[in-house]
Amino acid sequence: MNKPTLAALAALLLLTSAHAADPKPAVNDTILKNGQKSAQFCRHCHGVGGSSVRDDTPNLAGQNEAYLLAQMNKFVSGQRKNEFMEGLIKALTPEERKNIAMYFSRQEVLARPASNAAQAAAGKRLYDSLCVSCHGANAYGTEKVPRLASQQVGYLKDSLTRYRNGGGERIDPLMAAYTRNLKDADIANLAAYLASMR
Repeated sequence: MNKPTLAALAALLLLTSAHAADPKPAVNDTILKNGQKSAQFCRHCHGVGGSSVRDDTPNLAGQNEAYLLAQMNKFVSGQRKNEFMEGLIKALTPEERKNIAMYFSRQEVLARPASNAAQAAAGKRLYDSLCVSCHGANAYGTEKVPRLASQQVGYLKDSLTRYRNGGGERIDPLMAAYTRNLKDADIANLAAYLASMR
């Protein structure tokens, strides 16, 4: 094999591997526009572009696409309960739900700096010992595990408390095991740290 052929092959391999490592591959602009259009009704609670202005309402911006779609489908099937959300999401077609998930996953979430540095530092220590193995060092999660970085403090505290107490729809054996011994102060520290992450 001659040198030009080897160089071309090496360049192709580099390009292919770089594309495979990209967590958010390029999508058709039309799909994103359709997703943005279908997501218009979400902005009233989840904010423009999915960055919520309400402490108890989750950010959807930057969330993992497959996770978002799975959660919407759970509202449709009844696995997740919320009368308001169920009504809205059941009115969407499967294609609209898919486009919405894709749209929000590609929006930049607006992170907020920690209001209490000591609290966030304590939260980081807890996160590194309890959460990093599933949610990752950057708290971006995976396709099946939610992104926690830059999430709303109130929403995080409420969700962690429900997992710890085993109440409502937040029943998950793995999460229950990890949150079982958390005190309210620990939950507050974790929420403060995660909300400040970018």
